[in-house]
Amino acid sequence: MVTRTVDLRSDSVTKPTEAMRAAMANAEVDDDVFGHDPSALRLETEMAKIMGKEAALFVPSGTMSNLISVLVHCSIRGSEVILGNKSHIHIYENGGISTIGGVHPRTVKNNEDGTMDIDLIEAAIRDPRGEIVYPTTRLICLENSHTSCGGRCLSVEYTDRVGALAKKHGLKLHIDGARIFNASVALGVPVSRLVQDADSVSVCLSKGLGAPVGSVIVGSKSFVAKARILRKTLGGGMRQVGVLCAAALVAVQENVSKLEDDHKKAKMLAEGLNRIKGLRVNVAAVETNIVYFDVVEGAAEKLCKNLEQHGILIMQESPISIRVALHHQISASDVQYTLSCFKQALTGEVQEDNGI
Repeated sequence: MVTRTVDLRSDSVTKPTEAMRAAMANAEVDDDVFGHDPSALRLETEMAKIMGKEAALFVPSGTMSNLISVLVHCSIRGSEVILGNKSHIHIYENGGISTIGGVHPRTVKNNEDGTMDIDLIEAAIRDPRGEIVYPTTRLICLENSHTSCGGRCLSVEYTDRVGALAKKHGLKLHIDGARIFNASVALGVPVSRLVQDADSVSVCLSKGLGAPVGSVIVGSKSFVAKARILRKTLGGGMRQVGVLCAAALVAVQENVSKLEDDHKKAKMLAEGLNRIKGLRVNVAAVETNIVYFDVVEGAAEKLCKNLEQHGILIMQESPISIRVALHHQISASDVQYTLSCFKQALTGEVQEDNGI
């Protein structure tokens, strides 16, 4: 019988805090499709200010926020976007930019740290003289932090270089910032500086920040005005959405400061896993709240099922690879309990949970 659950599948599994529930219950609301919901406007104004952009728009999900952003920048069907081969937009968003927007993805290899080589990005930009046969490049997308590369962070210097390249060729730059606050905290750089050169940014509120629902898109006033129309087209125009925005505002105000602790617990977990025989972890690559590791014997599925019997929920990435994600509702005691369960599953040794 499972007496304790430690859910490490994603930082999207958090439950609303009491402060969030209270804010939802007391939220001042109106019809957001008409642009009159005061709680939505409050959140959007605050997010635009934090991100250093003119305007913001609340949307139901990160997938929708990325889709809307790409479609605004690539409003002509047959446009092309350059993005990483391991990017969330390319792999995990149902190919929406193509199926819905008629936008062609041109992938560039992601390096282990989530970057793409600048010269490879430039080489992928189509020569306008070949427009009779080529799609037209209109957008470059970055992801920060980069999920599939282990939560690695893109530096200000790198993002600035990509931004300069985009401007040189008359292109737009979108940043999938699902975990941009994690990157900001890890790098010690204000989030507004990290996205300074971006024409648009998608920010997820329901991952590291722990809100129950939602993302925001930030950019210029003209960009957000177009995004608002597309949000309605895609079915994302909701009514008294302030009930959700009130919780999201609490998440922004209270949980950004907790991200550093999430990162410390992720590093603690990575170091502990790396000491267990049968696991292989690149501890140095753990920069934020995500940890990837390999099961040496290649029995990741069996290990996941074994751990689930002890209440440890993790995500299998491949026959040999596992991902875990830390969040503010995972305690240091949870980390120690998780390590003891891993050790018992792999070595048969029982390690007492000291309740740290």
